[in-house]
Amino acid sequence: MDRAAPPSAEPETRPISGVVSTASPVRETFAALDLGTNNCRLLVARRAGRGFRIIDAFSRIVRLGEGIAQSGRLSEPAMDRTLSALAVCAEKMARRKVTLARAVATEACRRAGNCEEFLVRVRERTGIAIEIISSDEEARLVVAGCAPLLERRTPYAIVFDIGGGSTELVWLRVPREPRRMPQVLDYVSLPYGVVTLTDHYGGRSVSEAAYGTMVEEVRAALAPFETRHGISRRLQRRHVQMLGSSGTVTTLAGIHLNLPRYNRAAVDGTSLTFGEVEAVTRQLLAMDYEARVAHPCIGSERADLVLAGCAILDAICALWPVGRVRVADRGLREGILHGLVGAG
Repeated sequence: MDRAAPPSAEPETRPISGVVSTASPVRETFAALDLGTNNCRLLVARRAGRGFRIIDAFSRIVRLGEGIAQSGRLSEPAMDRTLSALAVCAEKMARRKVTLARAVATEACRRAGNCEEFLVRVRERTGIAIEIISSDEEARLVVAGCAPLLERRTPYAIVFDIGGGSTELVWLRVPREPRRMPQVLDYVSLPYGVVTLTDHYGGRSVSEAAYGTMVEEVRAALAPFETRHGISRRLQRRHVQMLGSSGTVTTLAGIHLNLPRYNRAAVDGTSLTFGEVEAVTRQLLAMDYEARVAHPCIGSERADLVLAGCAILDAICALWPVGRVRVADRGLREGILHGLVGAG
């Protein structure tokens, strides 16, 4: 996108990436951009005490990874949608005079054979230099972003992020001291996300049988992680908590709370019992596609994806019946910002 640079900005050819900073900025402004399989999301923040304060945000469902399971490549329509969203991000970062930024891409770009060529186009069109991060770096950033919501009196935690192209699940040791970061004991990245499962099983009309097959497929993929760590033994002693960071858990929380429209402040940090998760899932399975589109916490962009997300969540809850999941409307971008604020 062609755009006029603000008077204090550097030339248009300057890439916006994790190594960008301006000399002696009057006031540091940070940006974190997460290009996922389903969403393109941006946060812009300024330092506030030991942390940061969000001053701008952007989120758009772009479905960059649509069809990638079959073709192994990013499609032209998906790349066009994503370029349009990234142009908005670039404009916001320029207008806010961002001085330090990091832009990352996850599963779709890890898997696509033509992703490097696409990222060259992104840089040429928008000035944004995007790095493809590994699944372990993605898991680490999610934990850093969600850490403030962990209960410090419970010594272990399962933290998961149900994405568009994959699901990251992290097994943590949680220290009692609030300022100490949790210790990542292990993680697993499953090739199951809401887009990839929907591409395979469909999403507009999902039968009970198809839903059950999705749950069992994901549960089977998680079983070796349980075998390796014996999480169930810790769970029996009530030493395990669960925290979910994804559009799936935030959507289910919004529905459970009967929100007239999605409200981050009402959802972030709330908890759902497994019974409440099951009740909302049953409600969604009983809806047809048009009813899901009409729901104010779902809408047309998530209506065909939400049941795949429920199936992944169902598999996690069935394998580890903690009984309650804390909901985080935060994650990777906040983890990036914590790193930028610390480095700035």
